[in-house]
Amino acid sequence: MIGSARRAVSRVLSATAFLLPPQLAPWARAMTRELDEIPGNGPAFIFALGCLRAIFVLGVAARLRPILPATPTRSLPTMNGITARPRLLGLICAVGAVAMGMAYMAAAGAPSRYVLMNFAALVLGASLWLALGRIAGSRLAGAGLVTLALAVSLLLTALLGVRVDGAARWVSVGPLGLQVSLIVLPLMLVIYARRPDVIGTAAMAVAALALALQPDRAMAGVLAAGLVALLFANRSRLSIIAASASVLAFGWTLLSPDLLPAAPYVDRILYTAFDVHLLAGVAVLSGAAALVLPALLGAWKLGGERPALLVFGGCWAGVIVAAALGNYPTPLVGYGGSAVLGYLLSVALLPGGVREGGSARTGSSAADDGRDAEHPVSELRVAHLA
Repeated sequence: MIGSARRAVSRVLSATAFLLPPQLAPWARAMTRELDEIPGNGPAFIFALGCLRAIFVLGVAARLRPILPATPTRSLPTMNGITARPRLLGLICAVGAVAMGMAYMAAAGAPSRYVLMNFAALVLGASLWLALGRIAGSRLAGAGLVTLALAVSLLLTALLGVRVDGAARWVSVGPLGLQVSLIVLPLMLVIYARRPDVIGTAAMAVAALALALQPDRAMAGVLAAGLVALLFANRSRLSIIAASASVLAFGWTLLSPDLLPAAPYVDRILYTAFDVHLLAGVAVLSGAAALVLPALLGAWKLGGERPALLVFGGCWAGVIVAAALGNYPTPLVGYGGSAVLGYLLSVALLPGGVREGGSARTGSSAADDGRDAEHPVSELRVAHLA
């Protein structure tokens, strides 16, 4: 961790320091100075990872404190209380996964812009998480039309998007290349699971067609995984039609080879991170596994919201499995702002859960959690922001 990599880590630590309470500002400055003085790659990496963890834990704690019930001890919510709030837990998991991914990239010698790009995507995604939480309840009334509009964006990407080695999965936004499916598909699935209707079912079919045309075997499999998971909680005629369309699209993508090579710091890092350092590999695996925690814990506790949680879990489990099996983006822990945005957008519309005192919280009431919580392509394949 020397040269540009060390400077990138220092910038990340300085940039994330805004999450800390004002009284800890001197500690934040001392933290970056201490990093500059640590000799050796391993000790510096461990120190940076510990600092990032401390920053995010203290930052989340500071923003949770105002929403806690007044008690003599003023303690933070128990872990049991947080796990019953999938939306808030999802934000925490996203922050942790991105932090571990940034630490891995810095240790692996990735360009500093990769680290900063993931951090920028995290800040933007967290802002969208906050905004969507406040309107989610009212906007779900028109969920079908919203889902259809998102599906059309996938179809337009297949027809007009930037094509690399026969695949049209990206759109260019200035110097960046965004993978549209990773941004909109998880959001579509959560919206549809919470309010399935005829228009939404048609949108799922359009999305399946778009992914078959791109072609994108990984995301077609993700769509199928999410909709098949929905069948376990809601085996209606509409959900069966949507799942059938997705399975057909996935089958179609299996007929053509995927020729895209692995991109450094994006694909196959569930394995290659261990070549950097044992702790780097553990950080990558832990960050990836954390992405499905909101679904695993929430579906167990919130029976009435199980459809959305199962779909969310099936979707992100599918993304992780695809990254493990082929040359596909590793979400949040690898370089790629698209996956960061997609994860936080889908998390934003998860149910708020239940307060530790008892009452259920869904839709717009989940916004209370958000008040206080707080790419490229010059070489398109390397910069396909996951």
